[in-house]
Amino acid sequence: MIIPLLLMLAGFVALIKGADLFVDGAARLARGMHVSPMAVGLTVVAFGTSAPELFVNISAGISGNTDLALGNVVGSNIANILLILGITALARPLTVSKGTVWKEIPFSLLAALMLWILASDVYIDGAVRSTISRSDGLVLLGFFGIFIAYTASIALPVAGLPDVSPAPAEKAARIALKMIVGFCGLLFGGRWIVDSAVILGDLLAIPRAVMGLTVVAVGTSLPELATSVMAARRGDVEIAVGNVVGSNIFNVFFILGVSAVIRPLPFNPAANVDMGVLMAANILLFIFMFTGRLRIMDRWEGVLALLIYAIYIGYLLLPLFYPGIPAGSGD
Repeated sequence: MIIPLLLMLAGFVALIKGADLFVDGAARLARGMHVSPMAVGLTVVAFGTSAPELFVNISAGISGNTDLALGNVVGSNIANILLILGITALARPLTVSKGTVWKEIPFSLLAALMLWILASDVYIDGAVRSTISRSDGLVLLGFFGIFIAYTASIALPVAGLPDVSPAPAEKAARIALKMIVGFCGLLFGGRWIVDSAVILGDLLAIPRAVMGLTVVAVGTSLPELATSVMAARRGDVEIAVGNVVGSNIFNVFFILGVSAVIRPLPFNPAANVDMGVLMAANILLFIFMFTGRLRIMDRWEGVLALLIYAIYIGYLLLPLFYPGIPAGSGD
């Protein structure tokens, strides 16, 4: 019990320090190149903080644990919106651009909708079972290509950023080194936390299925949490929001796309509850942009998001305390 707890503590230290270095390097890179911070958040930062999900899913796909691969992404995306943006909004109200409201957030909603459609073979085609097949994975990767093309279109010099002369090669190398070290901290820190949490879960007799949608999902989302909170505290709220929205898009289109190509992912129709929560979370985030102050996620909205997430986790964990109740997500 002591060793997993120490490993978890080391993971938190590596995660927080890694987030600090990675966000600082990304913000400097954006300003130095006159690139929109949102573009950096949607790509470099989002990909970096989605690395734990990627490695977990590749490992799960190769080993045949496909339930873990799908549950990890769905659970992580729910946690990204309700838990991470909720906590980040408490640290600092999140002001986002018009493009984020009308383009990036709807793109994240589209990702959730496409995943739900591809996983609904039983209802749409009358199939015996639902599966995200290899061809479905290629469709997801095609959407990912469209997302990258869109991001490239907004990664242009933007007016209003301070005029910064091109960074010398030595300075650019220091920024790159800082981001690499930060990325390693995020990757290994998140992995240590997940591994130690799984060991603790086994010691406490918590079912692996529940661990996948809760501990593993939240654990692989910890880099997004650390990065978004750190970015918000530094005043880079566009990176904070772009990180979460971009991570959700990466998780569905790229990570699940790659996972399905490696090994088709069976989908339990009972998990439609989780898919519904994911869709509702995306819609709620869009609504937040028009309630209260325009295009701002205020602290009270962060509290509401956290409350909804707590109710969802309670739904998943309730069968542990009342065994007579059917387990959430069909597990």
